[in-house]
Amino acid sequence: MRTARPVVRVGTWMMAVHTEATWHAYIERELPTRRSPLLWMCADGLLLFDTDGLGARLAAHARALAAAGPPPVPADEIDDRRYALTDLLDDLAGSTDPSERLFIATELVRRTAELALAVSGSWGGGGKWLARRLETTAPEVNARLHHGLREALDGRAEPLVTVVDEVLARAGGRFWVGYKRAGTP
Repeated sequence: MRTARPVVRVGTWMMAVHTEATWHAYIERELPTRRSPLLWMCADGLLLFDTDGLGARLAAHARALAAAGPPPVPADEIDDRRYALTDLLDDLAGSTDPSERLFIATELVRRTAELALAVSGSWGGGGKWLARRLETTAPEVNARLHHGLREALDGRAEPLVTVVDEVLARAGGRFWVGYKRAGTP
């Protein structure tokens, strides 16, 4: 009987230890979300320990999966994202409080970036990886979101609204009327 061999990988700031089984389990769970820190850590990270070649094989598999691109985004997920952005745009239009505007505008930027990546068929990410993926995939959207956020925080929402609406248009536009999910009237 073979024992599970650990695979050790170091990414930008993190070390992970997995067996082959846990590696595959994590990747299988993360791929449908189109954002897999483990996949990218293994595709781009530094292999520190690999006595039998398993680490190299998993790294090659990770690079192949990353190059193949993420799975398509389901239509209902796109609709959910459109609805959430439409709601946030409505909140921004009705907000006069600078503190509220801060949170509404930053949420708009994050969700718009995620939608822009989703409709372009690109890998997503969170935090710094969301910014990095957007800069690589849609640098003009990235720059305009940054500018729009600064303007919105200064009380001028129109530049942010414009770029959000342009990204929404690529996904089918604002979505309010007729939005339904199971369990909603």
